[in-house]
Amino acid sequence: MEISVVSTRPFTDQKPGTSGLRKQVSSFRRPHYLENFVQSIFDSQPMLRGSELVLGGDGRFFNREAVQIILRMACANEIRKVTVGRGGILSTPAASHLIRTRGAAGGIVLSASHNPGGPGGDFGIKFNVANGGPAPESVTGAIHAASLEVDHYRIARSPHIDIDHVGRRQAGEMEVEVVDPVHDYADLMESLFDFPAMRDLLHSGSFTMRFDAMHAVTGPYAEEILEQRLGAPAGTVMRKEPLADFGGCHPDPNLTHARELGQLMYGRGAPDFGAASDGDGDRNMILGAGFFVSPSDSLAVLAANAHLIPAYRGGLKGVARSMPTSQAIDAVADALGIPCYETPTGWKFFGNLLDDGRITLCGEESFGTSSDHVREKDGLWAVLFWLNLIAVRNQPVATIVREHWQRYGRHYYTRHDYEEIESGRADALMSRLRATFPELPGRRFGSLRVRTADDFSYRDPVDDSVSTGQGLRILFEDGSRIVFRLSGTGTMGATLRVYVERHETRTDQLDEDNQAALAALIEIAGSVADIRNLTGKDAPDVIT
Repeated sequence: MEISVVSTRPFTDQKPGTSGLRKQVSSFRRPHYLENFVQSIFDSQPMLRGSELVLGGDGRFFNREAVQIILRMACANEIRKVTVGRGGILSTPAASHLIRTRGAAGGIVLSASHNPGGPGGDFGIKFNVANGGPAPESVTGAIHAASLEVDHYRIARSPHIDIDHVGRRQAGEMEVEVVDPVHDYADLMESLFDFPAMRDLLHSGSFTMRFDAMHAVTGPYAEEILEQRLGAPAGTVMRKEPLADFGGCHPDPNLTHARELGQLMYGRGAPDFGAASDGDGDRNMILGAGFFVSPSDSLAVLAANAHLIPAYRGGLKGVARSMPTSQAIDAVADALGIPCYETPTGWKFFGNLLDDGRITLCGEESFGTSSDHVREKDGLWAVLFWLNLIAVRNQPVATIVREHWQRYGRHYYTRHDYEEIESGRADALMSRLRATFPELPGRRFGSLRVRTADDFSYRDPVDDSVSTGQGLRILFEDGSRIVFRLSGTGTMGATLRVYVERHETRTDQLDEDNQAALAALIEIAGSVADIRNLTGKDAPDVIT
């Protein structure tokens, strides 16, 4: 097969973030843009030559074209074999599972997660390493360095490769295996959970549920598992067909963007259980009838009840959460007598802990939860965990959570997102806030007194690597806290995320309105950071 060597020049904006490289579709469609980044992966990761690569994505606009380009480049860069999901589809956790079970040298995942799709939307690409997890900073740093020096890329002049039919085919010296994107993952879920108990619950006639796939990648997965293997009624999975523009919706599983499901779950005659997942299938939202479960509470409840689930009956080795995630999981870990690790945001930080056998469950407040079965967060896994838990405990979602609060106290918690702030203004806000930290300890805000203020840093207990600048924290003497971060998942300007938390143990104070319970801290956050003046926004764009 003829190989072309195409001259190119570096782009200066190809530094991967916590979830790879995300840009608007228009950026990726510029001549050489995608090719430069893919060549930078191959140049910086020489172990891929002669090895197997897993490839797939969430089906968003440009996914199919990108798959064809990457297959031709893989052939030209001496990749021995590429395993690709049929139609170019693979959920992020399914891709992680395939990398691990096939012993692949890595994988390329095409997704911008919960960001909008379509020609005017976003696209993304990230490299996952051999453990199935997102590339650590050492690898993303090497890819970025290569992207600043790339002056050519290699691509095969091959015809269109059939990715729509399961089977094996050749592209020059490289084998391409197209696999069912759902089957192996569904088998994995069946090995972890009590499918007979869940099947009985769904067949009982007294239990109903809805799963909103948001026209994203988990539609086929949820349909196979919930409706086929578990026998849930047809229609249990809403918006099940993956669409390149997600049906014109924002595939982010929260009450703002999964509005149809939210209205259903808070309406008259609501189903007993509701759930949703995002664009690439790694996030989740959990609802009971008239009841929202915060991601932080969800992680804590799952850890407290893990002994009821077949895969985790032997106990948990430890747990981990990202720093902005509420400390609800810390209370459970303390009661269980197991370690609880606090890491920076970004799933890759959990990878070392999982590989070293230090933790079993982990999660982030941004609707991501998972365990040691893969090295990515896993939305459908979390939904099945909850369904299994409901089947075993025979209790509604709200009862399970309220009983948890009675035992461990309630961590009132919220996140306020200020989106698409001009980057210079966002950086100025953080710099100004950081400059006030030396004078904050001891300062009183009403009844609250600041214990300390810092910029979170993390030393990895496995490889001793250090990550700095991971979020600004104001910690109060009563355990309350405010955290400020700039998110790296958007493609337009910057997103300021403000996290507010306080712990309540008085049993008669556990059922307040969440925002009302945090009102004093929310006001302090706005004042100390001067959010209104420095962002030009009177209110957050999204509250979760």
